[in-house]
Amino acid sequence: MAVRLPAAFVERMQHLLGDEFDSFMKSYDSAPHAGIRVNTLKASVKEFQRLTPFELTAIPWCPSGFYVPYGTKPGLHPYYHAGIYYIQEPSAMAPAELLGVKPGDRVLDLCAAPGGKSTQIAAKLEGQGVLVTNDISADRTKALAKNIELYGVRNAVVLNETPQKIADAFPNYFDKILIDAPCSGEGMFRKDEDMIKQWETHSVERCVLMQRDILQTAASLLAPGGTIVYSTCTFAPEENESMIGEFLQAHPDFRVIPVGPELGFRPGRPDWLQGMAGTDDLSDQVKEQLTGTGRLWPHVIEGEGHYAAVLQQVIDPDTAADVNASLLTSESAFEESVSIMDSSLAVQTEPGNRERKSSRRSERLKREPGGRTADHGHRHKSKEGGRRGQPPAADPLEVYRQFVSVELRLTLPGETVMYGDRIYQCPVDPRRLDGLKVVRPGWFTGNIKNGRFVPSHPLAAALHPEEAVRTVNLLSGNGEAVRYLKGETLAVTADSVQCKGNVSPKGYVLVCIDGYAAGWGKWLDGMLRNEYPAGWRWTSV
Repeated sequence: MAVRLPAAFVERMQHLLGDEFDSFMKSYDSAPHAGIRVNTLKASVKEFQRLTPFELTAIPWCPSGFYVPYGTKPGLHPYYHAGIYYIQEPSAMAPAELLGVKPGDRVLDLCAAPGGKSTQIAAKLEGQGVLVTNDISADRTKALAKNIELYGVRNAVVLNETPQKIADAFPNYFDKILIDAPCSGEGMFRKDEDMIKQWETHSVERCVLMQRDILQTAASLLAPGGTIVYSTCTFAPEENESMIGEFLQAHPDFRVIPVGPELGFRPGRPDWLQGMAGTDDLSDQVKEQLTGTGRLWPHVIEGEGHYAAVLQQVIDPDTAADVNASLLTSESAFEESVSIMDSSLAVQTEPGNRERKSSRRSERLKREPGGRTADHGHRHKSKEGGRRGQPPAADPLEVYRQFVSVELRLTLPGETVMYGDRIYQCPVDPRRLDGLKVVRPGWFTGNIKNGRFVPSHPLAAALHPEEAVRTVNLLSGNGEAVRYLKGETLAVTADSVQCKGNVSPKGYVLVCIDGYAAGWGKWLDGMLRNEYPAGWRWTSV
């Protein structure tokens, strides 16, 4: 057998699966399935199918997902570095699909790192609405923030907080909430043998305690009539049907939206809860609903083991008016609590950018005067200018707006805010972030350096070629793209720089790979100086 499974796990699965046990065990003799998901913020599925170098087979439960042959290395292609696709285990694509996200939704991904499901949600939002993506582990938020940036997400806030702190800041705010809960990881044993080593220490009992707290808090974050998708990658009924049964028993205003079998899901197994501690008081109605939750089994589908439950809050029409009135009152209270702050002031502090200063764990949002949003006039006198007859220093946000008006062709989303010298487009009212550990308060567009605006790599990664006044297109097939991704300076003729309007080739250039944005360069006298960040560069031979 290819994978050595813990004896206690094998014994339990034999008891639960009965006649299916042998088929289940044979699945561990097969190689795990590999998948990629098209980033439709950058390329449509049809476009990707035309340009892909990989052999693709559609994944039934994800319209933008494809199997690739095991052993394929999609991470070693320039398209990966251009954020055109995300490498993701096929079954892991299911929970975000079940969430039913639509453009304009307010969505929370509560346990998000490393960001696969968040980027999937962001693609469904199509740049509209709000995505708040969070992980309680500060180290894991580094990968989360990088993936949000690489895949060109413009409307996301990245947090490193407890669910309760988020609930205090965003009560009854989100239309959709994804809980990809921390779990014992049994469904990943075939894919990642390290999960087997962790299984005994990362016990089911420990996971249950975390899952219970997360689910309880999520209910207070949800807007009336909203949807929660709870998912795990474990087979343990204590972490699956038991968790959902307990939640439904305590929240009779929620119901399970059945997960259909047409995409490969098997029904949930409330019968496995028989005699399990804490499940004796579950009503027959709750147990019946548990059959509408879904399981993906590795011996049934081409993927690893997953569990998912779609929970929708049902609002009684007689009380809907009262709920809406309560929400309006809550919003009014929020506005009143911050009304003493001038809404034209930009937040000026350092967010929780752990990749820059991990020691600054106090990166809470402190409101200080000295900035402004893009929609308001100047409100302060710079402390940097007016000395000994020197002209006053330029307003940093005016410098930023000038760059956008000259170098770009787009309307900036959200509210412009500053944190230190860094500028972001925040998709939520920035005052909601006060007191939270903020990793990214929005789309990081650049920073002010020596009185000039320096555009960021995340700004480039989220642009489309038509949104930059200068572009240069490198080809993935002739080595140019890889040389750029390695950080090399390239010889580029003036004719190769595509300019919009009456501008010269000199200046910032959006570097594209086969027509898709990858980063910045600066062109001067036939040379393209590389602005691709060192920490992102191609390191493979």
